[in-house]
Amino acid sequence: MPTYDYRCDDNGRTLEVRHSMSTRLRTWGELCERLDITPGETPKHAPVRKIITGSSVMKSENLGSGEAPPCQSGPCCGGGMCEM
Repeated sequence: MPTYDYRCDDNGRTLEVRHSMSTRLRTWGELCERLDITPGETPKHAPVRKIITGSSVMKSENLGSGEAPPCQSGPCCGGGMCEM
């Protein structure tokens, strides 16, 4: 099953989640439910957007951690996750 990164602009978090290609997550609440985490103070109806990312290998302990993986292409973005 593929993994996807979703960004919530309301709280600034990016989370990685596995789901089928036909699944569409549109809100923070749907994303949190899929990852079995609490939404915290972010409203459940806050929109999320799927981020297009380059291929990279993720450690399983980072899945759903809210931390972006390190940039694989160098200092182009200051060492953070490049959004295409």
